[in-house]
Amino acid sequence: MNEHTHILEDGTVVTHTHDDHHDQHGPHGHTHSHAHTKAVLNRMSRLIGHLESIKSMVENGRDCSEVLIQLSAVKSAINGVSKIILKDHMEHCIVDAVRDNDKEAIDQLNKAIDQFMK
Repeated sequence: MNEHTHILEDGTVVTHTHDDHHDQHGPHGHTHSHAHTKAVLNRMSRLIGHLESIKSMVENGRDCSEVLIQLSAVKSAINGVSKIILKDHMEHCIVDAVRDNDKEAIDQLNKAIDQFMK
């Protein structure tokens, strides 16, 4: 069994397992988890930098409406990252889950979507 963990944007950790013996990706199981990792990490680094600069704005007493505009930009960026992760997950894990009739993985995706769409 290959264990697979995702961290949702609100910090929820979702872990599920896959059976590797009918995986076509070779000995490393789900190699797809690296498909967008670099893009996701780059975006997260930018997000962290953006949040740091907003924090400085607050510390320096910048105008509240400017701070709110920057925060809404961060919110959009978080949604963008979440969308990449979700699409990647659907293209790979969920395709496998449907093929293997893995109801648990599908239930977990549903829970993740409920969290994400709050």
